Amino acid sequence: MSKHHSTASTTRSSSAVIGVLAAAGITVSLMQTLVVPLLPDLPRLLHTNAADASWTITATLLAGAVATPVIGRLGDLYGKRRLLLISIALLVLGSLVCALTDSLAPMVAGRALQGMGMSVVPLGISLMRDVLPPERLGGALGLMSSSLGVGAALGLPASALIAQHADWHVLFWGAAGLAVVMALLVLFLVPATPATAAGDFDLVGALGVGAGLVCLLLPVSKGADWGWGSPTTLGLFAAAIVVLLAWGWWELRTPAPLIDLRATAQRQVLMTNLASVAVGFAMYAMSLIAPQLLALPEETGYGLGRSMMAAGLWMAPSGLVMMAVSPYAARLSVARGPKTSLLVGALVIAAGYALALPLMGQLWGVLVVSSVVSAGIGLAYAAVPTLIMDAVPVDETAAANGLNSLMRSIGTSASSAVVGVVLSHMTIPAGAVTVPSQAGFRMGFALGGAGAVVAALVTLCIPGRRVAATQPSTEPEPAQLVRWQTGRELS
Repeated sequence: MSKHHSTASTTRSSSAVIGVLAAAGITVSLMQTLVVPLLPDLPRLLHTNAADASWTITATLLAGAVATPVIGRLGDLYGKRRLLLISIALLVLGSLVCALTDSLAPMVAGRALQGMGMSVVPLGISLMRDVLPPERLGGALGLMSSSLGVGAALGLPASALIAQHADWHVLFWGAAGLAVVMALLVLFLVPATPATAAGDFDLVGALGVGAGLVCLLLPVSKGADWGWGSPTTLGLFAAAIVVLLAWGWWELRTPAPLIDLRATAQRQVLMTNLASVAVGFAMYAMSLIAPQLLALPEETGYGLGRSMMAAGLWMAPSGLVMMAVSPYAARLSVARGPKTSLLVGALVIAAGYALALPLMGQLWGVLVVSSVVSAGIGLAYAAVPTLIMDAVPVDETAAANGLNSLMRSIGTSASSAVVGVVLSHMTIPAGAVTVPSQAGFRMGFALGGAGAVVAALVTLCIPGRRVAATQPSTEPEPAQLVRWQTGRELS
């Protein structure tokens, strides 16, 4: 085999892996917005009330938050592609359960299974480190990292279109079919890799982090319904503190922890995770505010009077912008280091929210603002995996990326709670109902911008050592390069 032919074959193989893993990430992220067009009708469709119907959103959030670090560690122990396929299988199963039900309990169970599929993105990021040539890694990480935002942006108009013109179960049949296609593509085009970690699975740690996260995120999600000062809300927050402290004590003393807290306490990893929380907060603020602003009646004086599907179409370009900037983020990381890319991204997000204040009254203005914010998110999230993986051992990459994904989820959950409270309390009457006021929207945009500023300030605390995005600290082993040249799998 000639050197030129071998190089071309490796390039094609790398492109196939990047495309399949990014598509899998987009497929999983579609689940975030899948039920949004159904929310007003879910109480009627599931024969329940609005408060209970909201569990279809909460269950996905909680299951994804708990499963992501656990499945990440399992990927390090038993093989990342294997756990990637299991995660997609859970997504298929959850979609089928939802497609076959008309009642609340099975719907919530199915949505929880769909949430467990969110582990696909951190597993895909870690798998890329194992199988891609170094020169392809930077752009691939950026594309994979931005897939969550891309899928969420594209999913809203697609699901709204289906919900308006077909039976709502079609949404979940389509999700199941798409996930099956992704599973087959991963099975045949993504090479398997050996486990990178040794030791036993930390079951106590998994149960501890699961209980702690449920106690933390459940009141964050449901506090507005229960009351922020209610005994249930305060009791769960107190339980979260106790459980997570006990879990941390255990993790520091067990020989094979679920999450290596000493590694995550390194300045580079800790500051990157904190910045991810702030960026997640800023990202979700736009997702909450812009669709409502687009859908409010024009009679309010500031609403833009668009249908749910039209609002989704106006938001869709932001997802494409996020994908488009990922290669430029990789180049910036190579030239200046991933810290610079993260910092620039946070500042671009802040600039986008600053633009929102004068432009929020125009359709084109909302499009510009959402696109600028998405460009900043793409720059920021493209840098995060490199910063994380450069600082942790190769046998902890999936767990470390899973923890970072959890940090994003905490940021989005906090954003949902804080911005949701603002929009629900700063209201004006509109006929028989109340709607968020213009001042409420402005406050929401200001909070999103504040999250971006916090992300920028935290990023400045990341060590300034320059790291090339395409040169991870652990180079591919010779066996990996041989696999790419011969097409053979290691396992």
